[in-house]
Amino acid sequence: MVVNIKKKRELVARILGVGSNRIRFEPDRLEDVGDSITRENIRSLVNSGAIWTVQRKGTSRGRSVAKKSVWKIHGKGPGSKKGKKTARVGKKAVYVVRVRSMRYHLKVLKDRKDINNEAYWNLYKKVNGGQVRSLAHLRDLVKEAKVR
Repeated sequence: MVVNIKKKRELVARILGVGSNRIRFEPDRLEDVGDSITRENIRSLVNSGAIWTVQRKGTSRGRSVAKKSVWKIHGKGPGSKKGKKTARVGKKAVYVVRVRSMRYHLKVLKDRKDINNEAYWNLYKKVNGGQVRSLAHLRDLVKEAKVR
């Protein structure tokens, strides 16, 4: 009597919690698989080795890792860069990094009581208004504020 193995495969897949394509049967024990109708019978066949699962197939990362390592070595010098500096890093991103670093520096100075609240807000507004070029420029302005 021929048994529909496809339904058994789906049942085993549900029991083991894997896809039905990963289920394998021992060819010599297909009759035992066909006779098993309960989940308990199928579990005993899994334990005895008549039914097993194969490992899930994945996409190999080997080629991409090799290409990335070559790319890291080559093509990074100034001769291969095209366009302005802002083509690689946007103006806004540079601005955000600069302003955040200056605001953090001001906060640290205020917490350490190196500058008072009035000087802090005066410098904070200058940073916000774009009057401060860089962190070094901010430090010079802080020195001027302390002297006054």
